[in-house]
Amino acid sequence: MQLSQIITNLRTNVPTMRDAAKMKNVKVLMGLLGPAYRNLILQRAKQSEKITIRTSNSAFFDWSYQRDHKGLKRLYNSAKKGQWNGDDLPWSINVDPMNTEVELMPEQLNPMRDLLAYRRLTKKEQLAQRHSILAWMLSQFLHGEQGALFAACEVTEAVHWMDGKLYGSTQVVDEGRHVEVFHRYLHDKLEKVYQVNDNLFTIIDSLMSDNRWDLKFLGMQIMIEGLALGAFGTIRQTTNEPLLRELLKYVITDEARHVHYGVVALGDFYKNQLNEKERMEREDWAYEMSLLMRNRFLAHEFYEEHYGHMMSRAEWDRNLLQSDMMQMFRKTIFRRIIPNLRRIGLLSDRIKQHYADIGLLVYENDKAAPDIEVAELLTA
Repeated sequence: MQLSQIITNLRTNVPTMRDAAKMKNVKVLMGLLGPAYRNLILQRAKQSEKITIRTSNSAFFDWSYQRDHKGLKRLYNSAKKGQWNGDDLPWSINVDPMNTEVELMPEQLNPMRDLLAYRRLTKKEQLAQRHSILAWMLSQFLHGEQGALFAACEVTEAVHWMDGKLYGSTQVVDEGRHVEVFHRYLHDKLEKVYQVNDNLFTIIDSLMSDNRWDLKFLGMQIMIEGLALGAFGTIRQTTNEPLLRELLKYVITDEARHVHYGVVALGDFYKNQLNEKERMEREDWAYEMSLLMRNRFLAHEFYEEHYGHMMSRAEWDRNLLQSDMMQMFRKTIFRRIIPNLRRIGLLSDRIKQHYADIGLLVYENDKAAPDIEVAELLTA
């Protein structure tokens, strides 16, 4: 990468770095320095179609095979009953981005609709851009699901409860299936796949390269899976495309179990088995992840393709954050994550002001992680 591009990347990420530095937790900041430099500055994930992350993890064997965790046992039984086959989805449905009667994304939720440059486009050009922004969103879900697949493998070998290991084995299958169906939809139906977002891959890099099993749980089950559950629900409520709605119905069912898994596994551990210094470190780490996730949906890969030549990234960000679609996304996403952090003991009075400063504390008293039957409500 050229020096000029590195300097540009440094400048564009100044707001995120400024927010991150407010925590003043040196250990957390040092732990994130490597992933942030590799991915926000060097954009390593965009330099090649294949990439390696060096991981460090301990595998915990239990020769007693004792199964005494009722919550995880119940979750495992639910997961066994909830398995589905992606090949059974109605793939014969024709997906036409130019069909105004079956819209991929309704115009009223289009994040570009208030941009003068967008309004000047022809109807066909506008539909093409709405097709692209949905492809960008689903591409990030695809990349996130691949990260979830690998993290689920590591969590399964590291977790200390046999019921957790058995449930974890079903999540590995779930994540593999999600990678399969999202890639098939993007490749066969939308015929467009975007590169991974730098903020997303920074999160994946951070949690994959950390050797603490609970950080992998926190990053994947509470943060990324919580984000996915909210985002999938928003898309399913707004799209009229029947194949995508059916696909998301099944994925949401799986994701609800995944988030519940994280809450059940971490709740007691964080409240009763960590000292205050260790708990505060996890609390600060979760806040830093929230900053990265907040910036994940700014669609910079889409911006560079369609609007980079006509407006600054700062102007794009301001417009996107004010759009109805992005406000709905952020509300749906963080109204699940913030209550779950409270439930597992990572939303103390000390950290609340930081969330308030970035507009996320408003979700503090919303309902925490849904139980495993939540999918019936989300997919109705």
